[in-house]
Amino acid sequence: MAKDKILYFRSMWRVLRIIAFPISLVYALVVYVRNRFYDWGWFSSKKYDIPTVCVGNLSVGGTGKTPMIEYLVGILKDKEVAVLSRGYKRISEGFVLGNSSSTVADLGDEPFQIHKKFPQVQVAVDNSRQNGIEELMKLNRSDAILLDDAFQHRKVIPSFSILLTTYSNLYVDDWYLPTGNLRDSKGESHRADIIVVTKCPQEPSEAERKRIVEKLKPKKGQSVLLSWFVYADLVKHSSGKSKEWKDFENKKVAVVTGIAMPKPFTTFLESKGIQFQHLEFGDHHYFTENEVEKFNGFDMILTTEKDYVRLEGRVDELYYLEISHCFSKQDKAILEDKLSALF
Repeated sequence: MAKDKILYFRSMWRVLRIIAFPISLVYALVVYVRNRFYDWGWFSSKKYDIPTVCVGNLSVGGTGKTPMIEYLVGILKDKEVAVLSRGYKRISEGFVLGNSSSTVADLGDEPFQIHKKFPQVQVAVDNSRQNGIEELMKLNRSDAILLDDAFQHRKVIPSFSILLTTYSNLYVDDWYLPTGNLRDSKGESHRADIIVVTKCPQEPSEAERKRIVEKLKPKKGQSVLLSWFVYADLVKHSSGKSKEWKDFENKKVAVVTGIAMPKPFTTFLESKGIQFQHLEFGDHHYFTENEVEKFNGFDMILTTEKDYVRLEGRVDELYYLEISHCFSKQDKAILEDKLSALF
């Protein structure tokens, strides 16, 4: 019944998106004019002496920004790196720097995930990217700042920009909100130093790579890299212990997701032969006590890293699966070389 309701609402949503096409034209015009005002200097932008690396997209959610930030942290492990995010749906205000007592409510789920996973990295949140950068610079502890989900925030001119787009829905094939998923103009892709096509089904062939590049039409000097997700071999428990896939056999398992695009995650679990009930929620969903009570009725709850930080301590048998971006050796070398040029 719950699945039927989800399918019904999805069908209705698709209809509403089509009806809203005239609104999408107005939206497209507004974002176009806004970008031109920045280009013409009518709206001010600021560049900083400290290297800033922007990771973002033209669409709303689901392109793998947080795993990309984590990947960059790994590449820059020999540097003192800070991460700055808006901290979507946090209850705190202003500039907040993560510390040992920070909670998911203080930082937001994605920044808190990074903070918990990389305690050596400064993770800060601020609605104002300019103020956040300036506050981090005052601490004088960073060699570089990674700007999470900041491609459309034109008040900062980053030293280097990485634009993400998904293999299944390239920005060139998308349309503007609310009919499509684009929140920024397609033409703004020219500001990116690198375009990363994420969530490829596997390492693409050269013919497939050529097809994608021809479709994106990158400008001269702009690299197009392809990545795919790699899932961890073991499933982690909230206690820190790990489980193998066979441990989920003959168990009443629920897969809980509150992310923009859960399909790749559930498809991977299906490939492992896991029998589960998928409980799907909206992106960044705050789980209510009634929902948590329902979760605790299952033998095991399996979720994503992002959802895990919102459920930790509330669900008894909570397990999560780590994911990371994977690149070909050639693409990895291109990314590393371009980042090293910043220092």
